[in-house]
Amino acid sequence: MKITKLICAPGKTGFFFDDQKAIKQGAKNDGAFYEGAPVTQGFTAVRQAGESVSVIFILENGAFAHGDCAAVQYSGAGGRDPLFLAENFIPIIEKEIAPLYVGKEITTFREMADRVDKANYHTAIRYGVTQACLDAVAKSKGKLMAQVIADEYGTEISKTLIPVFSQSGDDRYLNADKMIMKAADVLPHALFNHVETKVGLKGEKIKAYIQWLRERILKLKPFDSYNPVIHIDVYGTLGIVFDNNFEAIARYVGELAEIAKPFHLRVEGPVDMGEKAAQIDALRIIRQTMEKMEITAEIVADEWCNTLQDVIDFSENKAGHMAQIKTPDLGGINNSIEAVLYCKQHHMGAYLGGTCNETNRSAEIGAHIAMATSPVQYLAKPGMGVDEGYMIVYNEMSRILALNH
Repeated sequence: MKITKLICAPGKTGFFFDDQKAIKQGAKNDGAFYEGAPVTQGFTAVRQAGESVSVIFILENGAFAHGDCAAVQYSGAGGRDPLFLAENFIPIIEKEIAPLYVGKEITTFREMADRVDKANYHTAIRYGVTQACLDAVAKSKGKLMAQVIADEYGTEISKTLIPVFSQSGDDRYLNADKMIMKAADVLPHALFNHVETKVGLKGEKIKAYIQWLRERILKLKPFDSYNPVIHIDVYGTLGIVFDNNFEAIARYVGELAEIAKPFHLRVEGPVDMGEKAAQIDALRIIRQTMEKMEITAEIVADEWCNTLQDVIDFSENKAGHMAQIKTPDLGGINNSIEAVLYCKQHHMGAYLGGTCNETNRSAEIGAHIAMATSPVQYLAKPGMGVDEGYMIVYNEMSRILALNH
């Protein structure tokens, strides 16, 4: 079966593009907006509506396959590709990507993904086009996308739903209640990204929050066996609080783990060392120190772990217990598949993540990757409202489970 046409449709994402540099330089909140002028190239405001592009393949039999190009919230920051605006990139897709596929036979997902992923296109383009490739192969074979992945990568589709990690944004109290009510497997992220206002100068505000959350779960859990993992993201702030004293950070994580009991604790991004090699060393040492102290909590690599090669390097060095695989940053979804499988083969926890700034389509296709590769957890996305993102990924995985067994 051939692809006869490629069509682009501009879209919106489930969150925003934020100019991280401007925010770090002091841009202040004004409701949902930020005051002040943007400083990162391409931005017209410090915060602006997230944009996507649906790439639609029309197939020979009249069916269509599609995926969504999307980029992370903090586009243009930390060495990432520039801001992804539909009007700027649709002409590139129509002029340069379409000839790679239109009039060509649908072959295998891996071969079709390589056509765009090995070229130097924006990560968002490679992300969305490879989603459409996977859907096209599935449609041509009359299979689920998860079944195509399992066939081509030699995996088995999970016989259970992959644990869903739900994120709260700044609304870490009300949104935690929503997660408990829905029995989210992993919660609440909680966005501890500022020392004075959220973490505490000695980390005391995180301790108080973990205590509150533990008691809230025990009081309101929807069934007796509900036993979620508590996973918080601290955005490198523990390095600031403890002056990058890795032993002190390990000890503090151990204290949080005791407060969280009987629930298991994960702490994402304990430090941000400013560059990849130093970050790998730091997380490796913190993990080793925790193991010597017999601390059962886990730390999660996030900062400076952005690409497939980064995931490989962090895993090889045991830099943390788990790596977040930020799907849009890896470009083609073939890389996200490879990253999960690599982590599993090298005893690194695989957290199939992404960004709040994705779409329902990319989240659904990510659910097929999750069910076919069995990471430790999959992020509920897009958005920060809990209900919508959780519904999208849970329901798609449930459909895969029902159809495959």
